[in-house]
Amino acid sequence: MHVLLIEDDALVGAGIEAGLRLHGLAVDRLSTVTEADAALQAFHTDVVILDLGLPDGSGMTLLARLRQRGDSVPVLVLTARDAVKDRVAGLRAGADDYLLKPFDLDELVARLQALLRRAGGHSQPMLVHGPLRLDPVSRQVWLHDAPVSLSRRELALLEVLLHSRRAVLSAEQLKDSLYGFEAEVESNAVNVHIHHLRRKLGSGIVKTVRGLGYQLGEPAPLPTDQVPT
Repeated sequence: MHVLLIEDDALVGAGIEAGLRLHGLAVDRLSTVTEADAALQAFHTDVVILDLGLPDGSGMTLLARLRQRGDSVPVLVLTARDAVKDRVAGLRAGADDYLLKPFDLDELVARLQALLRRAGGHSQPMLVHGPLRLDPVSRQVWLHDAPVSLSRRELALLEVLLHSRRAVLSAEQLKDSLYGFEAEVESNAVNVHIHHLRRKLGSGIVKTVRGLGYQLGEPAPLPTDQVPT
């Protein structure tokens, strides 16, 4: 999951960023409405954490702009504004969740995962695709009930595809989800991770849509010598 964190307090922002990275998330942090608005129009992100008190305006302004132009990216408002009227205003403006500071990091991560599940049309914490299962909390993967060892990037790629199983994602969107906006990565990095996923989970697990990008495919079938008779 790639998270765009919009927080102007450097100490708070650095703490959140470090904590999310420890949970295996890719994070970019910006501190103004202007920077965040430009980034959201130029890059792909999976979820936004939005502070309301920003130096060049209110986070509510950014939220309104997002929804007015039809951007449905999940937004979690993270703020110290605890009045009921503020929470109601945020949710009515298009926020998907509202969390008060101070907060517990585990709760923040759980809420982000829930937002991504709902955005992808999933109700269960476990991501299931036929004989393939991924537990976003334990970061474990099973194929036909056998554990599969994936690297951090391979697991992140698989999670993105499972959450967006009907969508075609460009290589650039996948790169943003895996590495963030500013990371310097090799041009073939996404292709390398796709190759490894295909080797471990079956050649059909990632479908190439010529000229457009990639889409979730089918995992490897159970070997014929293990099929029950």
